[in-house]
Amino acid sequence: MTREDLEKAKADAEANLKAIAKAQAEYDGRRLKELRAEIDAMLAKEGYSLDDLTGGNGGQAQRKAGGGRAKSPAKYRHPENPSITWSGRGRQPAWYKSHLEDGGKPEDLAI
Repeated sequence: MTREDLEKAKADAEANLKAIAKAQAEYDGRRLKELRAEIDAMLAKEGYSLDDLTGGNGGQAQRKAGGGRAKSPAKYRHPENPSITWSGRGRQPAWYKSHLEDGGKPEDLAI
């Protein structure tokens, strides 16, 4: 095979893979709709709906109003830009590390 033949074969194979991926996605979408219809029918037969089963959120996972965990209050403030804060939890921000490396104390940045 020549280089051109190999390039053409590769392009054909990539086009086939793309077509297969598209067909799989379409199949999955169709199958999920079919399963949803079957589940809705089974629940309706018993006098229930999917909302009854999922807690009224249409099948979506329940989430807390605040997005999960409550945000920790800020404990430290950036020395030059007071709108930038850090709670003291997790990874130390660069400005905090820099302050400490320059001989500063955490108390200097405390709110």
